[in-house]
Amino acid sequence: MRRPALLLIALLLALPTVACSAAEVDDDQLLVVTTVAPLRDIIEQVGGDRIAVVALVPEGTNSHTFDPPPSAVGDLEKADLIIINGLNLELPTLELAEANASNDTPIVLLGNLAVSPDEYVFDFSFPEEDGNPNPHLWTAPHLAVAYAEIVRAELSKVDPDGADYYADNAERFIARLWELDEAIADATATIPAPHRQLITYHDSFPYFAPRYGLEIIGAIQPSDFSEPAPREVARLIEQIRDAGVPAIFGSEVFPSEVLDTIAEEAGAVQVSTLSDDDLPGEPGDPENTLVGMMVENVRTMVTVLGGDASALDGFDTSSTWRPSE
Repeated sequence: MRRPALLLIALLLALPTVACSAAEVDDDQLLVVTTVAPLRDIIEQVGGDRIAVVALVPEGTNSHTFDPPPSAVGDLEKADLIIINGLNLELPTLELAEANASNDTPIVLLGNLAVSPDEYVFDFSFPEEDGNPNPHLWTAPHLAVAYAEIVRAELSKVDPDGADYYADNAERFIARLWELDEAIADATATIPAPHRQLITYHDSFPYFAPRYGLEIIGAIQPSDFSEPAPREVARLIEQIRDAGVPAIFGSEVFPSEVLDTIAEEAGAVQVSTLSDDDLPGEPGDPENTLVGMMVENVRTMVTVLGGDASALDGFDTSSTWRPSE
């Protein structure tokens, strides 16, 4: 049963307000509401100028614990299409959408459509006993392709007149993603075999790493997004020493003092510039794309782990969509 919107708004007023983009939609555009910036970019690359996109989760925010502000209700009520990642990443947003979206507004969960349950990844940050698979599919270019194909199909259902336009945009974007996949494979292949192991703070690359011969041997952040207990810190330090991993990777979105301790005790370099949902630059900048984020991530990983990232030099990270006629 749908909860009354007014009741839900009243409950949300008690929550801290987080900045949210207001929708500016032309009469001939679809309004698509999504959550994190990488999804916003995928949707924009396919939808081009026939759509306006609102991303409810501000960049640099922990999407796992994000509660949408009251202002999100208006965008969800007006949305022609709601596209979120799913796999339990944005449960408060999903609940708000189900309570406030129009009855005929599709709500699409990309991750649930892109992979089957037997392909879910569970790990230290996302243990199977909690029932929440790791949701970071978009960091793997081949799964970003799957997302783009789903977005194309869903936009075409809502806007059949734009189907050819969406197909053209999707074709260009998907071609760019496959080029990125090849460049990443070339770059990661140069990492010395003993160093092809990743220790990250927040485990954002479980679908990415196996594709390129990398092994994730640990994640520092527990499933409740707290700091690890001393016993876990000691275990990780021993694990890093035993594996001979030269670096551990953190994230600007998840600052952690314990990373310095682990790196110092284990004799590893600590690099805290990886990103999973914070795109480079500002919206509108050429590099403010999912492709731009992954080029920066892979360049950092490969270089710090002792490889040669030159396969990524000059890679075009700009948008691929073209204006409609």
